[in-house]
Amino acid sequence: MTKGFDVDMAVEQAVEQAVEQAVDQAVDIPLVGRHCDQAQPLRVGVLCSGSGSNLAALLAARRPEWMVSVVVANVPGVRALERAASAGVPAICVPHKVGDATLARSEHEARIQAALEAHDVELVVLAGYMRVVTSTFTDAWASRLINVHPALLPAFPGMHGARQALDHGCRVAGCTVHLVDAGVDTGPILAQAAVPIFDDDDEATLQARIQVQEHRLLPAVVGAWAAGRVVRRGTAVRALGLAGNAGPG
Repeated sequence: MTKGFDVDMAVEQAVEQAVEQAVDQAVDIPLVGRHCDQAQPLRVGVLCSGSGSNLAALLAARRPEWMVSVVVANVPGVRALERAASAGVPAICVPHKVGDATLARSEHEARIQAALEAHDVELVVLAGYMRVVTSTFTDAWASRLINVHPALLPAFPGMHGARQALDHGCRVAGCTVHLVDAGVDTGPILAQAAVPIFDDDDEATLQARIQVQEHRLLPAVVGAWAAGRVVRRGTAVRALGLAGNAGPG
């Protein structure tokens, strides 16, 4: 009995070691899935709800390897739509309210999905999109949906990241670009940028400092995606070359 138990333990340990070695030696698989260049750039769709400052950063940072192919807003008349139109990018409003009625979330997301598909979108960016997406939407865009969040996740998910950091007495804050899954700000982290918190900061000054880094980090991640540097390595997802993105004070 003891001998058999020892053999079983040895086999189990050998299997665990083999799995660990396989993960360590795993090949990086780019999430983009193809080569992107000027002839066939990565087609990015951006969802917004407000002024679109992160959208503006994306539009200013466009490269031959990637392009913003459509902007979709859920609120009529927001500045994000104006920014897109001024840049020659299709700007579509898909309101979640029609008159006094609110569309069922499934119907609203189906309309957004149709707009994204009509423009052959390959990567969706949530840039100040103020509605929580459903698991149906995240499943449809699994590993092709990213968000920029104004906190150093996993700390302070949800709303008011800067306020939460101040309320907790943090000395450092920042922003995170992450893959979106069915949870709220729980998807794999791709890149982060940190900023200091000063003694005289309030929510507005800290948020402004964080936003500067959002405008730098989000285009960098999209560029890395198009270049094949956002990869799946074993069970993890990484954005290569973007580690240690600490922003200036």
